[in-house]
Order: sequence, then structure tokens, then C-alpha cells
Amino acid sequence: MTRPRTLLLLIVALLALTACASPQERETAGPHWVPCAPDPAAPLNPRQECTTVAVPLDHARPDGPRISLAVSRIRSESPRRRGVLILIPGGPGSTGLARPSTSLGRLPQQVADAYDLVGFDPRGLGASTPVSCRLAGNDMVPAVLKPWPAPDGDITDNVARARRVADACARNGGEMMRHLSTRTEAADIDRIREALGERRISYWGVSYGTYVGAVYATLFPDRTDRVVLDSNDDPNPDQVARGWLANYAISIEDRFPDFAAWAAARHGEYGLGADPATVRTTFLRVAGDLDRRPVPWPGAVPAELTGNGLRDVMLNSLYSDVGFPRLAALVHAVTTGTPLPQAPPVPPEYALQNSAAVLTATVCNDVGWPTDTSRYAAEVARNRAAFPLTAGMPANLFPCSFWPAAGPAVRVAVPDASTLLLVQNLRDPSTPHVGAVRMREALGDAARLVSVDSGGHGVYLANGNTCGDQAVTRFLVEGTRPDHDIVCGRDGGRHELNSRDRMVAPR
Repeated sequence: MTRPRTLLLLIVALLALTACASPQERETAGPHWVPCAPDPAAPLNPRQECTTVAVPLDHARPDGPRISLAVSRIRSESPRRRGVLILIPGGPGSTGLARPSTSLGRLPQQVADAYDLVGFDPRGLGASTPVSCRLAGNDMVPAVLKPWPAPDGDITDNVARARRVADACARNGGEMMRHLSTRTEAADIDRIREALGERRISYWGVSYGTYVGAVYATLFPDRTDRVVLDSNDDPNPDQVARGWLANYAISIEDRFPDFAAWAAARHGEYGLGADPATVRTTFLRVAGDLDRRPVPWPGAVPAELTGNGLRDVMLNSLYSDVGFPRLAALVHAVTTGTPLPQAPPVPPEYALQNSAAVLTATVCNDVGWPTDTSRYAAEVARNRAAFPLTAGMPANLFPCSFWPAAGPAVRVAVPDASTLLLVQNLRDPSTPHVGAVRMREALGDAARLVSVDSGGHGVYLANGNTCGDQAVTRFLVEGTRPDHDIVCGRDGGRHELNSRDRMVAPR
């Protein structure tokens, strides 16, 4: 496996620029910024520049071995610049080096004027020091990274894969695997803050980035300025990612009705049903048929569409309304026996290896998972009956059940003097609204919650809700927040919070 040549040249050039300096000189000289290497997956703004920041492999040994973080920025061109806005990516396992460029075109000008936009690839990913478990091909297919049970609910294959992945990571991942966690990413961000010469940082964390942001504010409360947490994970320190996986069951049930109503309104085009209830019945029937008889899907990996493959496409399609036509067309093609739409592209192997390793190590190092596989089997059976759309996947096990050591997780808590704004869709297919309620409870009076009557994953500048977008913009520019938690309606007005506070019972 090889990385793109331009990426390697950038890293070599940056390391060469600092090779002749002592560690102390490199610390005090500040980062050396150069033009970023082109990114074929995300065209970069010509103003974006890149550097590397050296951080300890183990933050408990600050004078020990070091690794590199790839960092990017687009500097404010305004004399009223306030500071930096670090863009914390989701995941775990998502890169963020291109985010200043992808965000700049959407951000209001007053936000772009107020902040240098700063992105980074978390350790193990992209242009940062990479990590890999060297997984076999079948164990890193995107559709199997989520633990979908067999069509009859059996988890034997899930247990075998989880053990293989845990063993491969222990055997091939090296020392880095022991130093991938949310606590470590927060410490890395603080080293980026230090390298940028900033006493305090503002940041915008999305999805998993909300948990990273909450942990950073917990560990370094005197170094935060204005914090936006968008599409929030439940910070329950006893479960962390295990709870996030479990919550797919309720979040998909919350979100699927949006798709069902959309498809019912287009019954003449897709033929899935003239009302939302029939659309749901059609989807469940087609997924069940594919469980028994998969159909060929040229270009896909694997090259057939199974019931779980359809469920995985469904889950990903609900992240945004723009995914609805893709899902509807796929179900329509199966029901009519016509050629299936083009399969979604598969990322390069090196990117899949990096992402799978970082995802696995982070969620497993954050907190321990139960090891009794019979417990998972029983929970999967109950979950399949209660939440048929997700077929028991959210209650299944992960390689963490065979992980050598973990945790303890950070218990999120920040001083009341901190200023955090939480924004959350009411119908998010990945991070349900109840997770934001839990995050708000953990943060206490330091936070305000703005709930948006919308579906999809991602709130700020993602759904066209003027009320929600204005609340975030006003906070970033002026520092003002609502006096209390609010709901932004579809009409742009504010309403009282009436949360559907539902949660899958913990295992």
C-alpha cells in the first residue's frame, strides 16, 4: 500500500525543515507553514496552508518518543480577528485536514473574519503519523465495520471477526494502539493550541467531535473560549461508544419516518407505498428477501446486495435528505428486478486501514466492554424484536470485548464559567436527541441546548434552519447564547423543549 506521492512529499519537506533544530528550538520556533498538497477528494482553498506539530506518543511521557500531527489553517483577513476556531472531526476515524476549505464557503463572513479556521488529521490518520492493524480485506469492508448479525440473528461470525480484529491490532498496531483514545486526542488538541501560540481556543466539534470537545473542556477548562458541540454523543462514562452503538436503534426509528413520508409522496416514481406505513413495510420485506436471496451488485464490495447491505445503505442515506433518492432507487430496483444503481465508492485501502484501526482502538481504549458473548446474543435477540429496522446490530459486540486493557473514561464536567453551545436535530440517525440531553445534563449551567426540528446528522449550516444557524453564528461572533434551552421549529420560530427522552437499556 502506498500513499499519494504529493502527501509524502509534503510530510518529507516539513520534517526536513525542522531536522536541523534541537527539540527545544523546534518547540519555541513555532510551526512552519507551507502550501498544502492537493487533495483529490476535497479541492482546497488556495489560502489553506499546512504544517506539522510534534506531540508525545504517550502524553504521560512528554520527553519520550514523538509522532506528527498534520495541521491546516485558513487565516482570517480581518483586523478584528478574535482567535482560532478549531474544527474537530467526527469518527472516531475521520480526517479533518481539508475542513478549513470545506467550511469556509459555508460559514458566514463575520465568522470567517473572527477566526483563523484550523483543521487537523487526528493521530493515526491521513497525513499524521499513520497506524494500521493490517486487517484482512473482508474485515475492513465498510459494511462490516458495524456488527450486523446474520439474517437469523446469530452472532457467531461477529464474535469470530471481533476476535480476529482485536488480535490483528494487538499484533500489528504497535505502540500507537495503546495511545489512541479520546483523552489522548484532547491532549493532542492542546498541543496544537500551544503550537499556534493561543492562550484559549474556540472550537466546533461535530458528532464524535462533540465528545472530544467535551473532554477537552473537562481537562483544560481554562483554555477554552467559545465552544460549539454539534450533533452530540451521550457522554455516559460507563458506556461511551457502546452506548453510541446502542442508540442507533432509537435514532433510526426517529429518522426513518422522514424518509417514509418523502417516499410515499413519490409513490408514482418509486412504488414503495402510498403512505409512510406501507413504505416501512416494503423496506422491511425487501431487506428480509435479500437476507434469503442476495442479488448481484456489480462494483460493490462485496459484489452482492444482502439484507444487511441494504440496511447499511439505509442507515447512511438517512444522514441527509439528499440520500433519500439513492435509498428509494435501490429498493425500487430490487422490487422491480431492474439493474441496481451504481454502488457507492469504496475509499482507498490505506484510508480504510487507518480509519478501522483508529476507530477500533479509540472506542476500545476509552472504556471496557462486557466479555460474555452469550450476553450479547440475548441482547441482540431482544433488540431485533423491538427495533426491526436495525436488525439487532446496535446491541451486538465489538472487538473491544477481546481488548487487553481500557479506560477509565473521562467523566465530562466543566466549570459553570465555561461557555458551550449545543445544537442538535430532533431526528438524527446517528446521535439521537436524547444524547444531547444527556450531554447538556453533564455540562450543567456551562451549556445551553438549541434543538432543531429537523432530520439528519449535522446541524449548523446543514439544514437551512435560520433559527438554529443564527444561534450558532451569534454565539461565535458575539458570545451571546439563549437564556435557556430552546427548540427551533421548522418555521424558524422558537418553542419550548419537549424532549422524547428515550434510551436503549444499558447492557
